[in-house]
Amino acid sequence: MNILVCLDDTDNLESRGTGELASLLAGALEEFGWGTSSFITRHQLLVHPDIPYTSHNSSMCFASRLENSCPPSRFIDYAGAFLERESASGSDPGLCVALPELLTDPELLIDYGRSAKQRVLDKASAYDLARELGAHLSEHGGSGQGVVGALAGVGLRLGGNDGRLKGQLALGGLGETRRVELLLQHPLVDVVRGLDGTQPNGADNVELGEKIKTVLLEGQSVLLLERNEATETPWRTCSRRQLKDY
Repeated sequence: MNILVCLDDTDNLESRGTGELASLLAGALEEFGWGTSSFITRHQLLVHPDIPYTSHNSSMCFASRLENSCPPSRFIDYAGAFLERESASGSDPGLCVALPELLTDPELLIDYGRSAKQRVLDKASAYDLARELGAHLSEHGGSGQGVVGALAGVGLRLGGNDGRLKGQLALGGLGETRRVELLLQHPLVDVVRGLDGTQPNGADNVELGEKIKTVLLEGQSVLLLERNEATETPWRTCSRRQLKDY
């Protein structure tokens, strides 16, 4: 059974970030033999004075496949207790777990995620939508305001065209070059594509920059490149600034 899991607002300025807690939760699922998990995506939501957040107002989401021996309710119970135990003092953690195949109207959830990037949303509307769609939504401390971002993060991950993958790729040192075909061998790289939408040749060389990240596009982990006209190397990896909109 496939599930999407999203956490939001679990940290404070001195604590471990929400992304680290998402990694621990995904890892626990595998350690218990309950299933397997994919990469974690970070989804940037609206930054606004009326929205409480720690630093950037982003939620963290991952996809998992549960074994038949682990019903979703067992994982949800564990995840809720995990957040109550591990979330930082003063945080407002929220948890969303959705089964994509059982959602009554996936497009409504995708639209909700997009709207959370553009306007201020409240807890009541989040709970109403979760009930309507059949998604689990719960708060685990503080004001519980994190339920808004948790539900939105699942919607954005479900849409498949939002978010940067947590962490950075170890592909080589700054300024080194790698062929596109070699980059595609990395387990977290599904596609290599130019910012302009073009498809580089497998034999093309790519100049490596700092803190190389992939983004979620069309449901895949995509390594975006920019053209490198000034040198003999036709491509280079994008900077974090260039990926800020993803």
